[in-house]
Amino acid sequence: MELFLDPSDHRSLSRQLYDQIREAITDGRLPAGGRLKPSRAAAQDLGVARSTVTDAYTRLAAEGHIEGRRGGGSVVVSHASPRPVRSSVRTALVPTAEAAAVRRYGTDWQPHSGYDLTAGRVDTRLFPLTDWRRCTNRAVTRLARHFGHYGDPAGSIEFRHTLTHWLARSRGVAATADRIVVTHGTGHAVDLLARVLLRPGDVAAVEEPGYPPVTNVLRALGINVVGVPVDEHGLIVDTLPAAARLVHVTPSHQYPLGVTLSGQRRLALLRWASRSGAAVIEDDYDSEFRYTTRPLEPLHRLDRDGRVIYVGTFSKTLSPALRTGFAVVPPGLVSAVTAVRQAVDAGPPALITEALNVFIEHGYFDRHLRRSRKIYAERHHAIRAALSSLSRSRLTVLPSQAGLHMTVLIPDAPDDDELIARAVRHGLGLSSLRLTYQHSEPKAGIVLGFGALSTSDIPRAISLLDQCLH
Repeated sequence: MELFLDPSDHRSLSRQLYDQIREAITDGRLPAGGRLKPSRAAAQDLGVARSTVTDAYTRLAAEGHIEGRRGGGSVVVSHASPRPVRSSVRTALVPTAEAAAVRRYGTDWQPHSGYDLTAGRVDTRLFPLTDWRRCTNRAVTRLARHFGHYGDPAGSIEFRHTLTHWLARSRGVAATADRIVVTHGTGHAVDLLARVLLRPGDVAAVEEPGYPPVTNVLRALGINVVGVPVDEHGLIVDTLPAAARLVHVTPSHQYPLGVTLSGQRRLALLRWASRSGAAVIEDDYDSEFRYTTRPLEPLHRLDRDGRVIYVGTFSKTLSPALRTGFAVVPPGLVSAVTAVRQAVDAGPPALITEALNVFIEHGYFDRHLRRSRKIYAERHHAIRAALSSLSRSRLTVLPSQAGLHMTVLIPDAPDDDELIARAVRHGLGLSSLRLTYQHSEPKAGIVLGFGALSTSDIPRAISLLDQCLH
C-alpha cells in the first residue's frame, strides 16, 4: 500500500506510519496474508531513515497485527484483519434530478444458475472462441506499430470499409466508410446522436413499451422523453408528438412485443419526420435472426431526406462483452458526431475492432451466423411449441418471427417482486414485461429470452414457468 508522511503533523514520522498501516489492517484494506513493503524499500520511497520504518513495523508486530517471516518480509496476521466494512463517509454532493431519475435495467451483470429465460441473453457456448483467438492474434500483429496512438475516434478506416461491405450484402444498407461511426452499442449511439441533435428540454419519442436504457440515456441528457404506443403493426405514427425532434424505433423486431413495423407505417413515419424536421434512429439490434417471414426494407433504404440514422450492434450476433456497434450517420452530422465521440471517450478500442475486422474479412462471422441461425431457429420453434402446450387460458403468446425473445401476456400474473421470488425458487431467470413500460399503465407479462437455453432444456424450463405462474 502507498504510505504518506506529513512534516507538519504533530505526530512523529514513525507514529504516522504505524497509524496508517494499523488503520488499513483493521478496516480490511490490507487483508490477512498481505505483505508490507520491505522496510528498506519503504524508507527509500519515503525519504526517511530505515529505523523510522522498522520502529513502526516493530510496534505493529508487538500488537499482533503483523509478523515477520524468514525470507518473506512482514505479513498481516489472519486474526488481525476483520471483515471489511462499508464506508460511512458522508458527502455534500448530490446527483442532478435527471441523473437521479435513471434506474438500472436488467440483471445481465448477475450470474445465473438454472434455466435462464432472461431477455437479451445469448448462448456463450456458441461463441467461436478458437476463431476469435486467431483473429485477435492477427489484430495484435497488425496494430503493433500503432500502440502509441488513440486512433480515429470514428474507428479505423479499414474496419469501417469492412462494415460497409457487410451491411450492403447482409442488410441492404448502402453506406460509405466515411459515414460510419463505430460505437459501444445502441445506447452509446443514441447518446452521441442526442448530444449532437438535441438540447436539454427538447422532446424525443420512444416506443411504449420499449427499451428502457434508451429512455434512461435521453433523460440523463435532460431530454423530455415521450412514449408512443405500439400495436400489432408497430409504432402508431399518428400519435407521435408534433414537438418531437427525434424518434427511436425498432422496426425489424420491436422490443419487447416482437412485432414488425408495417410497410405503410414505415412510409408514414418517414413522411412525418420530413414534415416535422425530426431525426429517426432505426435500431436494428437483432434482424440477423429471422425465422419465417421475409424482412421488409430498412427505413434507411426508404429514406430520401437523410433523416434516418441506422444503428446496429454485435451484442446479439457475437457477444455483449465486445461492446461494439455502429451508426450510419447522414453526411451533415458526421463531423459533429465524430468530434463528440472523441470528447466523450476518445474512440473505440482498437484491438477489439481490428479483431472484428479480421473476423468479418476472413468469413468467420458469416460461418458463425449460419450456425447460430440454425440453432436459434430450433429454439424459437421449441419455445413456441412448449408454450402452446400450457393450459392457461389467459396466457397470450404474441407473434414473433425474429430475434432471441418472445413476449407472453399474462393479465393475472403476480406483481414483479412476487414473480421474481417465485422464479428464484424454481431456478428460473425471467424478465418482466412491466419494466418496459415507462410512460403509461404497464401490462403484465414476461419477455421470454431463449438465447441462453439449450434446445433440450426448453420444455423443462417452460414447465417450471407454468408452475411458477400457478
